[in-house]
Amino acid sequence: MNAIVALCHFCELHGPRTLFCTEVLHSPLPQGASSGDISGQNEQAEEEEGGIQMSSRIRSHSPAEGASADSSSPGPKKSDMCEGCRSLAGGHPGYVSHDKETSIKYVSHQHPNHPQLFSIVRQACVRSLSCEVCPGREGPIFFGDEQHGFVFSHTFFIKDSLARGFQRWYSIITIMMDRIYLINSWPFLLGKIRGIIDELQGKALKVFEAEQYGCPQRAQRMNTAFTPFLHQRNGNAARSLTSLTNDENLWACLHTSFAWLLKACGSRLTEKLLEGAPTEDTLVQMEKLADLKEESEGWDGSEEEEKPSSQPDAVEGQELSKCSPETSLMPDCNSWNVAHRRLSVFRSLRHMRQVLGASAFRMLAWHVLMGNQVIWKARDTDLVQSAFDVLRTMLPVGCVRIIPYSDQYEEAYRCNFLGLSPHVQIPSHILSSEFAVLVEVRAATRSSLYPALFDEEQSLNKYEFVVTSGSPVAADRVGPTILNKIEAALTNQNLSVDVVDQCLVCLKEEWMNKVKVLFKFTKVDSRPKEDTQKLLSILGAAEEDNVKLLKFWMTGLSKTYKSHLMSTVRSPTSSESRN
Repeated sequence: MNAIVALCHFCELHGPRTLFCTEVLHSPLPQGASSGDISGQNEQAEEEEGGIQMSSRIRSHSPAEGASADSSSPGPKKSDMCEGCRSLAGGHPGYVSHDKETSIKYVSHQHPNHPQLFSIVRQACVRSLSCEVCPGREGPIFFGDEQHGFVFSHTFFIKDSLARGFQRWYSIITIMMDRIYLINSWPFLLGKIRGIIDELQGKALKVFEAEQYGCPQRAQRMNTAFTPFLHQRNGNAARSLTSLTNDENLWACLHTSFAWLLKACGSRLTEKLLEGAPTEDTLVQMEKLADLKEESEGWDGSEEEEKPSSQPDAVEGQELSKCSPETSLMPDCNSWNVAHRRLSVFRSLRHMRQVLGASAFRMLAWHVLMGNQVIWKARDTDLVQSAFDVLRTMLPVGCVRIIPYSDQYEEAYRCNFLGLSPHVQIPSHILSSEFAVLVEVRAATRSSLYPALFDEEQSLNKYEFVVTSGSPVAADRVGPTILNKIEAALTNQNLSVDVVDQCLVCLKEEWMNKVKVLFKFTKVDSRPKEDTQKLLSILGAAEEDNVKLLKFWMTGLSKTYKSHLMSTVRSPTSSESRN
C-alpha cells in the first residue's frame, strides 16, 4: 500500500511536530543508505511479523548521516527542536524491515527523506493538531485533497505530570493519495490505530501515577500559583515520549506496528481490472444465478402443510440433478461438478479426439455446434459427465442444456446434451433424424483398441465408442468455419491444452459478436433478406453451416443484451436518430 503512517506531537514550545514516520519503498534504499549496524549493538536473531522480516539490525536511512540534519535536510534544524520534538537520538540511522513476499522495504525515521513527502507529512501534521480536529479533541477524522493527499487522523492525549493540564497532545496519521481506498480502510485503521494508542496511553498512565505518588505536582503548583508558568518549564519540562512511557524500545515497537499496519492494510483489499464489457457467458451465468436465488427464496418462503410422499421426493431429486449441470459454471452450483471432476475420463477436446478418432470426433463436434441433440448411452455416469464437460466448452453458456443421466428419453427442446442408460429405448425417428447424434459406449473386445492413450488410463481400454447419426457429415464437407479452426488448433501439437482453451474462448467471442450483429440486423431493425445476405457475406458467414450456427447461437444471447437492444429501439431518441 502506498501510504505513510506518522506519529505527530503538539509541542508547547514549537507547535506541531512530526515525531516518527514509516513509509513504503518499492525500490532499493535511497542514496545515503547503508547496511551498517548501530555501533555497540550486537546482531540478534531475525523475527517475522506477518510475512515481514524484522531484524534487530538497524540500517542507516538518513540523508545527512543520522539525525544531525545539515542545511540540505528537509527536517527542522537542531536548534528548533527540544526533547519533546525529537524521537530518534542524534546519529540514530533509523529502522528498516524487509517483506520477503513482495520485496518491499518499510523504512522508519523522524522525517521523510524526500522534500515533497516531507512537505505533505508536515502539512498533514499541522492540520491534524490544529484545525482538523473532531469534537473533544480526541478521536478519528478524515480530511485532505487531491494535491496534498488524503489523511486519516486520530488525535489522543498522553499523561504527563510536568505538562500543562497534566497531558500532552499527539496524533497518528495515515496519508494516502487514494481517497476511496483510505475511506474503505477506515474501520480497519480505526481498530488497529486505537490499539496502538491504548498501549501508549496505558504505559504513560503507569508512569504518571508513579510520579504523582512520589511527588504530587498539583499541590506543588498550587503553592507557586503566582509564579509565571512559562518560567517553570525548564530542565526536563519538555519530555520525550520514551520518557513518558518509560520504554526505551518504544520507537522499534512503533516501527514494527506501523510496518505491519501498512502491509495488512494493503493486503486486505484488492482491485480487479475489468477490460471492456462483460462477456455473454458472464451475463448468462449472472442471470441463471439470479434465477436460482429467486427460486430458492420461493422455496424458503413457501410453507407446506402436508409432508410429501417418497415418490415426489424421488422426482424432485431427479429434477435437481437435471438442473445442476446447467449451472455448474456458477459458484453456488459447482459442488456436483467438482465432486466428479476427479473421476473424469476425458481431459480435453484433444484427448477426446484421440479416443474417438478424427472422423467420429468431427461428426460429433459438427452436431454440437449446430445445436443438434447429442445423446450418450453408457453405464458409467462419470464417463458421460466428463464427455459433456468437454463438449460444452465449444458452445456459449446460454446454448447449453444438459440432462446428465436419465432412465427415459427426453425431447430435444429440453436438452441438447442427454445421457442415457444402455437399456433406454430411443424413438426410431430420433435415430434416423439428421438433428441428432448418438454415441454408444460398449464393452471393448480387446484391451489395445486405443494405442494413443497412456498406460495409466486403463478405464478407457474397457470401452468402444460408436458414433452414429441420421445425417453423417461427409469428409469432404467444408463445415462451419469455427469447426475447422478448432480442429486446426487441436491438431497443432505445438499448442498446449491451456493455449487451445484460450483459442476456444477467443473463437466463441468472435462468433458471438457476429451473432449480436445479426440479431440487431434481423430481429431489431427488421432488415430485408437481401440486406441480410450482404451482411452475412461481410461477416464471412454466408455458407449454410455458418448460417445455421449463427441462428442456433442466437438463442444463447443473454436476456440483458436483448432487453437493452429492444429498449434502445423503443426509446424516442433512437427512432429520431434512425430517421
